[in-house]
Amino acid sequence: MKTSEVMTSKLAMELEDKYGAHNYHPLPVVLSKGEGVYVWDVDGKKYFDFLSAYSAVNQGHCHPDIVNALIDQSRKLTLTSRAFYNDCLGSYEKYVTEFFGFDKVLPMNSGAEAVETALKLCRRWGYDKKGIPENQAKIIVCEGNFHGRTITIVSFSTDPDSYGGFGPKTPGFITIPYNDTNALEKALEDSNVAGFLVEPIQGEAGVFVPDDGYLAKAYKLCKAKNVLFIADEVQTGIARTGKLLACDHENVKPDMLILGKALSGGTIPISAVLANNDIMLCIKPGEHGSTFGGNPLAAKVAIAALEVIKNEKLAERAEKMGQLLREELSKIKSDMLVLIRGKGLLNAIIIKPKNGVEAWDVCLKMKENGLLAKPTHQHIIRFAPPLVISEGQIREAAEIIKKSILSFE
Repeated sequence: MKTSEVMTSKLAMELEDKYGAHNYHPLPVVLSKGEGVYVWDVDGKKYFDFLSAYSAVNQGHCHPDIVNALIDQSRKLTLTSRAFYNDCLGSYEKYVTEFFGFDKVLPMNSGAEAVETALKLCRRWGYDKKGIPENQAKIIVCEGNFHGRTITIVSFSTDPDSYGGFGPKTPGFITIPYNDTNALEKALEDSNVAGFLVEPIQGEAGVFVPDDGYLAKAYKLCKAKNVLFIADEVQTGIARTGKLLACDHENVKPDMLILGKALSGGTIPISAVLANNDIMLCIKPGEHGSTFGGNPLAAKVAIAALEVIKNEKLAERAEKMGQLLREELSKIKSDMLVLIRGKGLLNAIIIKPKNGVEAWDVCLKMKENGLLAKPTHQHIIRFAPPLVISEGQIREAAEIIKKSILSFE
């Protein structure tokens, strides 16, 4: 490609297809700009972003406070690695642990890295503190889970697209149905169980919201058996569901909290595992790390990202705007719209295929009409706009969704 060549949608897609791995199936839209709740394609067409990079852009695209923190720090120091101290990390660690109410934080980069970190911490705690025999520790997980794409994580996935053809699987996991405390209670009878890893709402499964009281009872069952309750809030955390954390809806304080995505407001990869000293100090120097984890740039960006959440009261906004979105969607009269579900601004609709039309086709029609969303399965569409969205924008977006669905009637 010549440097003077204009980047058209067609050229951009051809380049990705020719030179990139085919591990994604994106909508046919090429984005070049974002601001607030909107994105623009290379031809200048404007869209509502109703995916928010899988909830990484909770604070809105290119929030000036976050971008300014990124620019300011990038001019001073971006990376030292943890081979040395830097003048940003300690302040960030103090800020984030006080923000979420834990003794310690272990900073990483991607959400999957944070999940892997939590798994290692859980196993080590099981051996050092619970007294589980070496190499016998087990962690309970749920059917329908999505915690990332690493070999170990896909080993306990129940989605054949995730684990198929990537064996052998990593051992040490017990899989139970989601939203089933009876199954959890039975699995906890195994004395070698060290932890229970759970999403407070299963995002990739199609915004599967468990029954009221599920998290609280699961936490209580874990405590009775001296098992760690590990909450993966990479997608549900940081104000997305109408509370700072989805666990807050049931006043559950997890033993380990996994965060990512919106911890950076969508600027750079930042993730974290938070826990108290009894758990976190099981890991000693040399036993875990990351070249980029805890870098000065990430420290400054994460503080700015959390300040935006707090100062702009985005959890409260998510709660209010989420209720409004579900109310507006419920007014759509179509046989194709089977169910609306969600909490805060993490929502989904269930689409009944009609005349060969599936969720993908509805998403293509919404794209034509100026709104971007993506199916999680053939029949489920997730709606997760940036939390800065206004009431007027919610109503306008709901009209686009309505128009798109009714076009297939």
